[in-house]
Amino acid sequence: MLGGIVYTIIIGAVIGVLARFFKPGADPMGWILTILLGIAGAYIGSLLYAGGGLIGLIVSVICAIVLLFLYEIIRAKAAK
Repeated sequence: MLGGIVYTIIIGAVIGVLARFFKPGADPMGWILTILLGIAGAYIGSLLYAGGGLIGLIVSVICAIVLLFLYEIIRAKAAK
């Protein structure tokens, strides 16, 4: 069970970092939010494409990028 949690955190971090790398612009968020964003992107990506592999990784990163755009929209509205 603990191995699964650690694996989820590592995969979430990788997907979150990839999403922040491919999305243009500065993202003022910390590592914890990056990992949570990556975990959420990976989860949504696995719902959309359950095959895994390279395509699953790409779908997960795309989902994380979409979540990153949504986060920025929500953050901009809260700042007003």
